[in-house]
Amino acid sequence: MYKRQAYLDKLVHSIGNGFIKVVTGIRRSGKSFLLNTLFYDYLKYNVTDDEHIIRFAFDSAEDLERIGENPIELQLKKRQVDPTKFMDYLKTCIKEGERYFLLLDEIQELGAFESVLNSYLRKPEFEIFVTGSNAKFLSKDLITEFAGRSDQIHLLPLSFSEFMENFSGDKYQGFAEYLLYGGLPLVAQERDAEKKRRILSSLFDEVYIRDVVKRNKIRNENDLRDLIDVLSSSVGSLSSAEKITNTFHSEKKSKITRNTVAKFIDYLEDAFLISSASRYDIKGKRYIGAPKKFYFADLGLRNARLNFRQFEETHLMENAIYNELLYRGFNVDVGVVELSQKNESGSVSRKNLEIDFVCNLGPERYYIQSAFSLPDNEKRTQEIRPFKTVRDSFKKIVVTKDFVPAFYDENGILTMNVIDFLMEPNSLISLG
Repeated sequence: MYKRQAYLDKLVHSIGNGFIKVVTGIRRSGKSFLLNTLFYDYLKYNVTDDEHIIRFAFDSAEDLERIGENPIELQLKKRQVDPTKFMDYLKTCIKEGERYFLLLDEIQELGAFESVLNSYLRKPEFEIFVTGSNAKFLSKDLITEFAGRSDQIHLLPLSFSEFMENFSGDKYQGFAEYLLYGGLPLVAQERDAEKKRRILSSLFDEVYIRDVVKRNKIRNENDLRDLIDVLSSSVGSLSSAEKITNTFHSEKKSKITRNTVAKFIDYLEDAFLISSASRYDIKGKRYIGAPKKFYFADLGLRNARLNFRQFEETHLMENAIYNELLYRGFNVDVGVVELSQKNESGSVSRKNLEIDFVCNLGPERYYIQSAFSLPDNEKRTQEIRPFKTVRDSFKKIVVTKDFVPAFYDENGILTMNVIDFLMEPNSLISLG
């Protein structure tokens, strides 16, 4: 069992804020387990008694029969749960004037669920926590629907430190497995490598792609699959809808338009399968726009999409660092700094240098380079060169797979090992 302590703490701290607490995230990331097991246990032992915690799963035959619904009929007729039956059931569970916690799973299966949630949101004696896992709920729609009245808790697949809680080998073996199979709990708890591969491949084809196609009424599913392949092959590289469209035209002889590619990318981001880091001009203090870098929410899914053929550890490590920064709550951009140089003729040339990650959290900012290896001074000079053009006091860090103790160089730049970075939640502050 994974503790998911960081997310449990967020749920606990959200108690009493007057909002609907919405647990979002990619399917199979553990949303239901977080809400209905971990959080439920916390409430039962620390906040209230079992009678004042109402759990209801709208995909549970037992729960549906309890309110007079026929689960088989619902499935055959593809209709949602009758909201009147559910609200009538709730009335039998509550006593006037007492405080209740509603933990509602797969809420999108309830008809008119927005209206139902709004009706209970107006009653201060109710604390409402909801989760769901189909395309409707995986998108950003629910957050938009309850804008200003919801508190989103976005659940990512297991971070590396969470992954290591139940891993039987050492951290080096764990890191290799994490880069290959990712952090979906269902996959991480499986010990057989072949079963891991089958689960990941099945999830991508039968769950994630199907959800995106169904929700967005995509007609040409093959184009979507091809796009995912392109994004999988270019993790950590600057990409744009225009560039990808040109690839389709030249290599696949496809007639797909730039607008369609852009829409497909948006659909994948809305489903939390991928996320993007925009380019940020550090000196000009402005966003530049396309191209962007795209990263996968789970490395195992990325690798499964490519049949585990393209195992580029450099880019996978960068993706793992990016996901860790999101896990710690940072907003993450790609840093761009302009370097001006005089050539032999005296004319000035300008060149853009890149910092992999500009990470912001409130007043905090960190500049981070992901460098798989620093075998010599030439490579190190190349990696830290962009840092030297940034004239501010924020911390500058190189994260490498090299087995080195954390140290500061003469320029005040911190170098640390990637496993140390991932394992220590406060590594950006405490290491070095």
